[in-house]
Amino acid sequence: MSNVFSFTGTVGRDAEVRYTPSGLAVLSVTVANNIGFGDKQQTLWIRVALFGKRAEGNLQNYLKKGQQVFVSGELTQNEYKANDGSMKSSLELNANIIDLLGKRNEASQPQQAYQASEKQASTPQGSSHDNFDAPYDDDIPF
Repeated sequence: MSNVFSFTGTVGRDAEVRYTPSGLAVLSVTVANNIGFGDKQQTLWIRVALFGKRAEGNLQNYLKKGQQVFVSGELTQNEYKANDGSMKSSLELNANIIDLLGKRNEASQPQQAYQASEKQASTPQGSSHDNFDAPYDDDIPF
């Protein structure tokens, strides 16, 4: 039997790396996933954990609030008693894959992207061989 849950979502707060008493690194991040449509739309908050060497890398520096991510791993549901005495549940995912999607806060950065494309357009074609957006003028017979 396989328990794999994959989704895209938005990081709700900056990721943290902590260590277990045995020295195992654990990267923790909370990711929001919107489900449903219109007035029936809900936001699921899923705690995501990444263990071991992968948690020790630079991924923590990129998992900032507002970053879009794709996450895949094993999903569990835990129940707990809240301070008010009611029973609550939380979703937790032991991640196998965390991929960054797009830029953080894409809506606030279109000017920077536009300025970068303006600079590329103003450079002469002969000075750069890395401009793959420029038309290719070689005479190839096919």
